[in-house]
Amino acid sequence: MVLERPRSELKNVEIPRPVPLSGQVLIRVLACSVCRTDLHIVDGELTRPKLPLILGHEIVGIVEQARNDSPFRSGDRVGVPWLGWTCGICVYCTTGRENLCDRARFTGYDIDGGYAEYCVADARYCFSIAERYDDAHAAPLLCAGLIGYRALRLAGDPAIAKRLGIYGFGAAAHLIAQVAVSRGQRVFGFTRRGDDESQVFARTMGAEWAGASDDHPEPLDAAIIFAPAGELVPTALRATAKGGVVVCAGIHMSDIPSFPYEILWGERTVRSVANLTRRDGEEFLALAPRVPVRTEVECFPLGEANRALAALRSGRLRGAAVLVTPNL
Repeated sequence: MVLERPRSELKNVEIPRPVPLSGQVLIRVLACSVCRTDLHIVDGELTRPKLPLILGHEIVGIVEQARNDSPFRSGDRVGVPWLGWTCGICVYCTTGRENLCDRARFTGYDIDGGYAEYCVADARYCFSIAERYDDAHAAPLLCAGLIGYRALRLAGDPAIAKRLGIYGFGAAAHLIAQVAVSRGQRVFGFTRRGDDESQVFARTMGAEWAGASDDHPEPLDAAIIFAPAGELVPTALRATAKGGVVVCAGIHMSDIPSFPYEILWGERTVRSVANLTRRDGEEFLALAPRVPVRTEVECFPLGEANRALAALRSGRLRGAAVLVTPNL
């Protein structure tokens, strides 16, 4: 499924099977989750994609071909995340901050992704997948889970960030709420006013309270904003106690409106999340089956990628949309 230009539907196109280069593996795609970042690419809000482009960066598949320099072998099941390549030599890469590499390349943006039957990926940025998860239920772990986990880590120590607010209760939120509860945190879910279905969903995923984003039953110690809405930043700051952290977890967000210094004062912090590191992947994919994190998915055939994107755009999904490839 190929994006030829922004603000257009994906086209079902036959292309040659990709050939892995040094350091890469060829993967037969089994499932690929649909991320809100994919919508930002389609809508032209992320402005420098490779075109034409195969979207998709939450890939689960089987290694079909691996070169001798790869740690994986034919038949291994692997996951492929958003961060697809880094230089390995810059100040960021050599200090454990490869997520900030200026030359980084991203799956389903700079590199063709998983809305396809086959893809190639840098073996350094592939992860083994726990047997506990089938292909469709593993796919959301590769971005919703990994970015959510990084956001949760940046929100602070659970002993301090005991009252955690989550704004926007979709794919990432439903996974990370479970991790937070397992760490002893109290989770408060915030959605659009009147979105009763999402509020019920938040409570089933462990939130002790769920309601409208401008309702605050008690002060928060930390907040994570998954919704791409900049106006939620001052809303979350007003809800956060002194010393609290507000984490903006999306790769794209609308402009943040001006706000009075008063709601930032008291050593409150606003910070963003950029991509992920291999450490995030290794830690979260080991942690998820121990919690255990349960993924809620709605599956679509690969050829119905446009319908899956429309479902995500409408906000009617419960959990994550996942594209499933036909048996080859």
